[in-house]
Amino acid sequence: MDDDRPEVLLTGLLFYDLVLTGLGKPPTPGEEIWTAGMGCGPGGIANLAVAASRFGLRTSLATVFGDDFYGTYCREILAGQEGVDLSLSRVADGWHTPVTVALAHGDDRALVTHGQEPPYSQDALMGDPPEARTALVHLESEPRAWLSKAAANGTQIFADVGWDPTQVWSTDLLDQLALCHAFLPNETEAMAYTRTDSAVAALGTLSELVPVAVVTRGGDGAIAVDQTTGEYADVPALAVDVLDATGAGDVFGAAFVTASLGGWPLEERLRFAVLSAGLSVGHHGGALAAPGWYGVDRWWRSLTDPELKRAYGFLADRIPADVGPPVHHAPVTPPARPSPDTTSAAHSPAAGDTPQAAHLPVAPSDTARQH
Repeated sequence: MDDDRPEVLLTGLLFYDLVLTGLGKPPTPGEEIWTAGMGCGPGGIANLAVAASRFGLRTSLATVFGDDFYGTYCREILAGQEGVDLSLSRVADGWHTPVTVALAHGDDRALVTHGQEPPYSQDALMGDPPEARTALVHLESEPRAWLSKAAANGTQIFADVGWDPTQVWSTDLLDQLALCHAFLPNETEAMAYTRTDSAVAALGTLSELVPVAVVTRGGDGAIAVDQTTGEYADVPALAVDVLDATGAGDVFGAAFVTASLGGWPLEERLRFAVLSAGLSVGHHGGALAAPGWYGVDRWWRSLTDPELKRAYGFLADRIPADVGPPVHHAPVTPPARPSPDTTSAAHSPAAGDTPQAAHLPVAPSDTARQH
């Protein structure tokens, strides 16, 4: 097998994300709210691509960029700054890159998106997919042809799934798990698709359908079963200050794949994914919030809590000697300080961009926006 093959294969819809943080409260119709922070960067499938690449994985992305400012910017960030292989991607003439405005409030966010379906499907982009060690995919009601091809050539499929707007939660979707090595839904999705009433019960059902089943539980952490090793793990969430939860689920998935490729025990894989997602929510969201090895190493070196030191002691042997340069976070535009005599009642900035304390939200994954 070619050692230079991609370690992670990805495809899906890319967005240009504009993230507004520091909202004192959700906006209501007819109201103007000043936010205390703003960030921008690639989003959607780019969240997974950057998160995986920052963990040192050879990452190949098949997506569509518009021939506009937003597409050019995202290509430059992904290929030039983050080292993602875009040889399977295409630029579509006359098609604009989807743009999402994310309003981050508390430990969640609302999304408003402008865009159209891309002119190239996932199957058209992938064709006969290259041999890769893993693929991170978003399962949809209609199976993608490239997925079975990738599984047939030995690629391990790590899958998640998104919210079903019809709320039918067709169990037919679970048939695709026959192609997968691992499935990582959140507890709402897991219970809905398995027709169970608890995350633990849902995990039990899923573990009969896929070798590695993971159910993320928001403030209750995550649970998982690995049938290939006979392991079970239940990991608590970390108490973190949440600035923006956008993309946390994607960072969780990329971190879990990284640890899986390293052959780590299940509990270590799960703790590493929970930690990585937790580190991402302290920055403006989307792709550029991913911590990478650099961020994990900084957290580990600064850790003083003895209980966490014990729980995450495995990192001492897992963090590579070269963690890479400091990661680039999303460009942030703080508000100008208003002059007291020029600020009107209709245009007054919100209070400071103070992160709100919350438990780590490890789901849902932002790749739910892949149409």
